[in-house]
Amino acid sequence: MRTSHIAFLSAFIPALLAPAFSAGMLFMPSPAHAANNDRALLATFCASANIKGSTCTRARSYPDGRACDVKLTQERYAGRFLAAGNALLAVNYESECEPHATDFGGVALFEQNGTAHRFIRFLPGAQGHDCIVLAKDAQQDLLICTVGHMGQGILESGVARMEFSKKSGKRIEIAPDFLLRAEDAVNAYGSNVVMCNEGPKYFGLSNLAAGPRRNTVAVDVDYADNETIRTACGEGFPKPKELYHDLAPGEAFVPPGSEKTKRFTIDLLTGNAAPAE
Repeated sequence: MRTSHIAFLSAFIPALLAPAFSAGMLFMPSPAHAANNDRALLATFCASANIKGSTCTRARSYPDGRACDVKLTQERYAGRFLAAGNALLAVNYESECEPHATDFGGVALFEQNGTAHRFIRFLPGAQGHDCIVLAKDAQQDLLICTVGHMGQGILESGVARMEFSKKSGKRIEIAPDFLLRAEDAVNAYGSNVVMCNEGPKYFGLSNLAAGPRRNTVAVDVDYADNETIRTACGEGFPKPKELYHDLAPGEAFVPPGSEKTKRFTIDLLTGNAAPAE
Protein backbone atom coordinates (compact mmCIF):
# COMPACT_ATOMS: atom_id res chain seq x y z
CA MET A 1 0.00 0.00 0.00
CA ARG A 2 1.44 3.35 -1.06
CA THR A 3 0.42 6.95 -0.47
CA SER A 4 1.89 10.44 -0.33
CA HIS A 5 0.84 11.42 3.15
CA ILE A 6 3.02 14.37 4.26
CA ALA A 7 2.71 13.61 7.95
CA PHE A 8 5.58 11.11 7.61
CA LEU A 9 3.56 9.09 10.06
CA SER A 10 4.56 12.31 11.71
CA ALA A 11 8.22 11.13 12.17
CA PHE A 12 15.85 13.53 7.88
CA ILE A 13 18.90 13.41 7.68
CA PRO A 14 29.05 15.14 7.69
CA ALA A 15 28.57 18.41 6.85
CA LEU A 16 31.58 19.45 4.69
CA LEU A 17 32.07 16.18 2.86
CA ALA A 18 35.43 15.13 1.50
CA PRO A 19 36.29 16.54 -1.92
CA ALA A 20 36.19 13.00 -3.31
CA PHE A 21 32.50 12.73 -2.39
CA SER A 22 30.53 10.38 -4.64
CA ALA A 23 26.74 10.75 -4.81
CA GLY A 24 24.99 7.87 -3.13
CA MET A 25 27.59 7.40 -0.37
CA LEU A 26 27.12 8.32 3.28
CA PHE A 27 30.08 9.80 5.20
CA MET A 28 30.16 9.65 9.00
CA PRO A 29 32.85 12.04 10.27
CA SER A 30 35.12 11.57 13.24
CA PRO A 31 34.17 13.62 16.33
CA ALA A 32 36.82 16.29 15.58
CA HIS A 33 35.79 16.61 11.95
CA ALA A 34 32.12 16.53 12.91
CA ALA A 35 32.55 19.63 15.10
CA ASN A 36 34.29 21.55 12.30
CA ASN A 37 31.80 20.35 9.70
CA ASP A 38 28.82 21.24 11.88
CA ARG A 39 30.17 24.74 12.44
CA ALA A 40 30.58 25.25 8.68
CA LEU A 41 26.99 24.13 8.08
CA LEU A 42 25.58 26.14 10.97
CA ALA A 43 27.36 29.26 9.69
CA THR A 44 25.16 29.19 6.59
CA PHE A 45 22.11 30.14 8.69
CA CYS A 46 23.51 31.21 12.07
CA ALA A 47 25.59 34.12 13.39
CA SER A 48 28.96 33.03 14.75
CA ALA A 49 28.12 34.24 18.26
CA ASN A 50 25.07 31.94 18.32
CA ILE A 51 26.96 28.73 17.41
CA LYS A 52 27.59 26.42 20.36
CA GLY A 53 29.04 23.07 19.28
CA SER A 54 26.47 21.47 16.96
CA THR A 55 23.74 23.92 17.98
CA CYS A 56 22.61 27.29 16.66
CA THR A 57 20.81 29.06 19.50
CA ARG A 58 18.95 31.39 17.14
CA ALA A 59 18.58 30.20 13.55
CA ARG A 60 17.85 32.62 10.74
CA SER A 61 15.07 31.85 8.23
CA TYR A 62 13.21 29.49 10.56
CA PRO A 63 9.60 28.85 9.43
CA ASP A 64 7.08 31.54 10.41
CA GLY A 65 9.90 33.86 11.45
CA ARG A 66 10.31 32.16 14.81
CA ALA A 67 13.51 32.57 16.84
CA CYS A 68 14.40 28.90 17.21
CA ASP A 69 17.34 26.77 18.27
CA VAL A 70 18.61 24.11 15.85
CA LYS A 71 20.85 21.20 16.88
CA LEU A 72 22.32 19.15 14.03
CA THR A 73 22.41 15.40 14.57
CA GLN A 74 24.73 12.86 12.96
CA GLU A 75 21.94 11.46 10.76
CA ARG A 76 22.72 13.05 7.40
CA TYR A 77 22.50 11.82 3.84
CA ALA A 78 23.78 13.18 0.56
CA GLY A 79 23.00 12.43 -3.06
CA ARG A 80 21.54 13.72 -6.30
CA PHE A 81 17.95 13.53 -5.13
CA LEU A 82 16.75 15.81 -7.94
CA ALA A 83 17.32 14.90 -11.58
CA ALA A 84 18.88 18.32 -12.30
CA GLY A 85 21.22 20.46 -10.24
CA ASN A 86 23.86 19.81 -7.61
CA ALA A 87 23.83 17.12 -4.95
CA LEU A 88 21.78 17.78 -1.82
CA LEU A 89 22.65 17.16 1.82
CA ALA A 90 19.79 16.41 4.23
CA VAL A 91 20.67 16.72 7.93
CA ASN A 92 18.35 15.77 10.78
CA TYR A 93 18.01 18.43 13.45
CA GLU A 94 16.37 18.84 16.85
CA SER A 95 14.65 22.00 18.05
CA GLU A 96 12.84 23.08 21.18
CA CYS A 97 10.45 24.97 18.89
CA GLU A 98 9.08 21.77 17.42
CA PRO A 99 6.30 19.79 19.14
CA HIS A 100 5.64 16.09 19.42
CA ALA A 101 3.66 16.24 16.16
CA THR A 102 6.90 16.94 14.25
CA ASP A 103 8.95 14.65 16.51
CA PHE A 104 10.77 17.66 17.98
CA GLY A 105 12.77 18.48 14.88
CA GLY A 106 13.09 18.15 11.13
CA VAL A 107 15.53 18.42 8.23
CA ALA A 108 18.03 21.15 7.41
CA LEU A 109 18.51 20.95 3.65
CA PHE A 110 21.67 22.10 1.87
CA GLU A 111 22.92 22.19 -1.71
CA GLN A 112 26.45 20.91 -2.29
CA ASN A 113 28.85 22.45 -4.80
CA GLY A 114 32.23 20.78 -4.39
CA THR A 115 33.18 21.36 -0.76
CA ALA A 116 30.85 24.37 -0.38
CA HIS A 117 27.34 24.20 1.01
CA ARG A 118 24.42 26.55 0.48
CA PHE A 119 21.58 26.43 2.99
CA ILE A 120 18.20 25.92 1.32
CA ARG A 121 15.56 25.63 4.02
CA PHE A 122 14.26 23.96 7.17
CA LEU A 123 11.64 21.24 6.82
CA PRO A 124 10.08 20.54 10.25
CA GLY A 125 8.81 16.98 10.69
CA ALA A 126 10.52 15.67 7.54
CA GLN A 127 13.17 13.54 9.21
CA GLY A 128 13.67 9.89 8.33
CA HIS A 129 15.96 7.47 10.13
CA ASP A 130 18.42 4.70 9.29
CA CYS A 131 18.21 5.80 5.66
CA ILE A 132 20.03 4.36 2.67
CA VAL A 133 20.99 6.07 -0.58
CA LEU A 134 20.60 4.06 -3.78
CA ALA A 135 21.27 4.94 -7.40
CA LYS A 136 18.03 5.36 -9.33
CA ASP A 137 19.91 5.82 -12.61
CA ALA A 138 23.05 7.58 -13.86
CA GLN A 139 21.61 11.03 -13.05
CA GLN A 140 19.65 10.59 -9.83
CA ASP A 141 19.72 8.89 -6.42
CA LEU A 142 16.96 7.62 -4.16
CA LEU A 143 16.69 8.17 -0.41
CA ILE A 144 14.85 5.34 1.39
CA CYS A 145 14.17 5.72 5.11
CA THR A 146 12.33 4.24 8.02
CA VAL A 147 9.96 6.73 9.63
CA GLY A 148 7.83 6.49 12.73
CA HIS A 149 5.71 8.25 15.30
CA MET A 150 4.37 7.30 18.73
CA GLY A 151 0.91 8.56 19.59
CA GLN A 152 -1.10 7.49 22.65
CA GLY A 153 1.05 4.37 23.00
CA ILE A 154 0.63 3.24 19.40
CA LEU A 155 3.88 3.17 17.40
CA GLU A 156 3.34 3.68 13.69
CA SER A 157 6.31 2.97 11.43
CA GLY A 158 6.98 2.73 7.75
CA VAL A 159 9.52 2.34 4.99
CA ALA A 160 9.28 5.34 2.68
CA ARG A 161 10.91 6.63 -0.46
CA MET A 162 11.59 10.31 0.24
CA GLU A 163 10.41 12.22 -2.82
CA PHE A 164 12.26 15.49 -3.53
CA SER A 165 10.52 17.99 -5.80
CA LYS A 166 10.88 21.61 -6.86
CA LYS A 167 7.88 23.86 -6.33
CA SER A 168 7.14 27.43 -7.35
CA GLY A 169 9.88 29.87 -6.48
CA LYS A 170 12.48 27.07 -6.74
CA ARG A 171 11.41 25.83 -3.32
CA ILE A 172 12.34 22.20 -2.65
CA GLU A 173 9.85 19.97 -0.85
CA ILE A 174 10.25 16.46 0.57
CA ALA A 175 7.29 14.08 0.80
CA PRO A 176 7.24 10.39 1.72
CA ASP A 177 5.99 7.73 -0.66
CA PHE A 178 5.19 4.87 1.73
CA LEU A 179 6.21 1.41 0.57
CA LEU A 180 5.33 -0.51 3.75
CA ARG A 181 3.55 0.41 7.00
CA ALA A 182 3.37 -1.19 10.42
CA GLU A 183 1.56 -0.50 13.70
CA ASP A 184 2.53 -1.74 17.17
CA ALA A 185 -0.13 -1.29 19.85
CA VAL A 186 1.54 -3.13 22.76
CA ASN A 187 2.20 0.05 24.76
CA ALA A 188 -1.40 1.17 24.24
CA TYR A 189 -3.32 -2.09 24.62
CA GLY A 190 -0.86 -4.50 26.30
CA SER A 191 -0.99 -6.58 23.10
CA ASN A 192 -1.22 -6.22 19.36
CA VAL A 193 -4.65 -6.75 17.82
CA VAL A 194 -5.64 -8.28 14.48
CA MET A 195 -8.88 -8.45 12.52
CA CYS A 196 -10.00 -12.02 11.91
CA ASN A 197 -11.45 -11.28 8.47
CA GLU A 198 -8.34 -9.52 7.16
CA GLY A 199 -4.97 -10.72 5.91
CA PRO A 200 -1.48 -10.42 7.47
CA LYS A 201 -0.78 -7.44 9.70
CA TYR A 202 2.62 -5.79 10.18
CA PHE A 203 3.68 -4.69 13.66
CA GLY A 204 7.29 -3.50 13.36
CA LEU A 205 10.03 -2.70 10.83
CA SER A 206 13.80 -2.67 11.38
CA ASN A 207 17.25 -3.15 9.80
CA LEU A 208 16.60 -1.40 6.51
CA ALA A 209 19.28 -2.14 3.89
CA ALA A 210 19.83 -2.39 0.17
CA GLY A 211 17.97 -5.37 -1.29
CA PRO A 212 19.28 -8.42 -3.10
CA ARG A 213 18.55 -6.93 -6.54
CA ARG A 214 18.68 -3.54 -8.18
CA ASN A 215 15.76 -1.27 -7.24
CA THR A 216 14.96 -3.26 -4.09
CA VAL A 217 15.43 -2.78 -0.36
CA ALA A 218 15.22 -5.29 2.48
CA VAL A 219 13.78 -4.89 5.97
CA ASP A 220 12.97 -7.12 8.95
CA VAL A 221 9.23 -7.28 9.57
CA ASP A 222 7.47 -8.37 12.78
CA TYR A 223 4.03 -9.52 11.69
CA ALA A 224 1.07 -11.84 12.06
CA ASP A 225 0.70 -14.11 9.04
CA ASN A 226 -2.47 -16.00 8.11
CA GLU A 227 -1.52 -18.92 10.37
CA THR A 228 -0.96 -16.60 13.34
CA ILE A 229 -4.29 -14.87 12.74
CA ARG A 230 -6.11 -18.24 12.54
CA THR A 231 -4.61 -19.22 15.89
CA ALA A 232 -5.48 -15.87 17.47
CA CYS A 233 -9.06 -16.01 16.19
CA GLY A 234 -9.51 -19.71 16.99
CA GLU A 235 -8.19 -21.20 20.18
CA GLY A 236 -6.43 -17.92 20.95
CA PHE A 237 -3.08 -17.10 22.53
CA PRO A 238 -2.51 -16.88 26.28
CA LYS A 239 -3.64 -13.44 27.37
CA PRO A 240 -1.02 -11.00 28.65
CA LYS A 241 -1.18 -10.14 32.33
CA GLU A 242 -2.16 -6.56 31.61
CA LEU A 243 -4.63 -5.63 28.90
CA TYR A 244 -6.07 -2.17 28.21
CA HIS A 245 -8.30 -2.94 25.24
CA ASP A 246 -11.75 -4.47 24.96
CA LEU A 247 -11.93 -6.56 21.82
CA ALA A 248 -14.50 -5.51 19.24
CA PRO A 249 -16.36 -8.17 17.23
CA GLY A 250 -13.94 -9.81 14.79
CA GLU A 251 -10.79 -8.80 16.72
CA ALA A 252 -8.24 -11.03 18.44
CA PHE A 253 -5.08 -10.56 20.51
CA VAL A 254 -1.57 -11.40 19.29
CA PRO A 255 0.51 -10.91 22.47
CA PRO A 256 4.20 -9.93 22.42
CA GLY A 257 6.33 -12.91 21.38
CA SER A 258 3.55 -14.50 19.33
CA GLU A 259 4.36 -12.58 16.15
CA LYS A 260 6.74 -13.85 13.46
CA THR A 261 9.81 -12.06 12.10
CA LYS A 262 11.03 -12.40 8.53
CA ARG A 263 13.22 -10.51 6.12
CA PHE A 264 11.09 -8.84 3.45
CA THR A 265 12.16 -7.52 0.07
CA ILE A 266 10.45 -4.38 -1.26
CA ASP A 267 10.45 -3.66 -4.98
CA LEU A 268 10.95 0.09 -5.42
CA LEU A 269 9.38 0.09 -8.89
CA THR A 270 6.15 -1.72 -8.07
CA GLY A 271 5.92 -1.14 -4.30
CA ASN A 272 5.35 -4.88 -3.78
CA ALA A 273 6.68 -6.35 -0.51
CA ALA A 274 7.15 -10.08 0.10
CA PRO A 275 9.18 -12.39 2.37
CA ALA A 276 12.67 -12.90 0.97
CA GLU A 277 13.20 -16.25 -0.71
